[in-house]
Amino acid sequence: MTSLTLSHLAWTPLGQGHCHHQFQLRDVTLQVAAGEFVGLIGPNGSGKTSLLRCAYRFNRLESGEVTLDHRNIWRQSSRWCAQRIAVVLQEFPDAFGLTVEEVVAMGRTPHKGLFDGNNHEDRRLVLQALAAVGLQGFGDHGFATLSGGEKQRVILARALAQQPQLLILDEPTNHLDPRYQLHLLQLIKGLGIGTLASLHDLNLAAAFCDRLYVIDHGHIVASGTPRDVLTAALLRDVFGIVALVDAHPLAGHPRITWITQP
Repeated sequence: MTSLTLSHLAWTPLGQGHCHHQFQLRDVTLQVAAGEFVGLIGPNGSGKTSLLRCAYRFNRLESGEVTLDHRNIWRQSSRWCAQRIAVVLQEFPDAFGLTVEEVVAMGRTPHKGLFDGNNHEDRRLVLQALAAVGLQGFGDHGFATLSGGEKQRVILARALAQQPQLLILDEPTNHLDPRYQLHLLQLIKGLGIGTLASLHDLNLAAAFCDRLYVIDHGHIVASGTPRDVLTAALLRDVFGIVALVDAHPLAGHPRITWITQP
């Protein structure tokens, strides 16, 4: 079973040197166990996206290491990583002229030789992935014609077609209305694949994540279950806002109500 570990990771944005008005990732240690849904939360500009980029072998580390199943990902090929890690980003690919099915089929690329076409099994996995995200029958639609929320679901389908052992998602609910936010997170949680996701909506993080890491100015400042982490004191200290935190009346996980100051 696949697990991801980031150990004592350090990374500085290019050309920033050691100025301190922006963040640098410093001594970040984080773990995602097999099948676990782990959330990364923090204010805007705290380093969430940069940390995810380190985890999927995009940002080259200054120090520390990232391992998948105890293997350092920087000692493996990019193809090795693509066969195991699927990434869903905030920006959509430039898929001009491609159909939905063609975009989803890109997820099969890491598993194929250079000149291999898609076979019946690939097509079955593509259609299965589209069905999983509620887009049956959309295969021949142009990707460019879809709404932002539909595009987000296509990109998740592409990640599912990749048959990854680890999912990394950067603000996956950004473009979605509430119904599809819940649908998408329920779907991801039900996959049983180790998942690391940055989430903006703290109530969604509380409802779906097994554990949370809180990042602020490039440092992990808290980690644990949503109940451990999402306290009024932490929300005040990290997000600078007053909140009432109680238990959700039906599900029991923490529920955050923001309090606007007069």
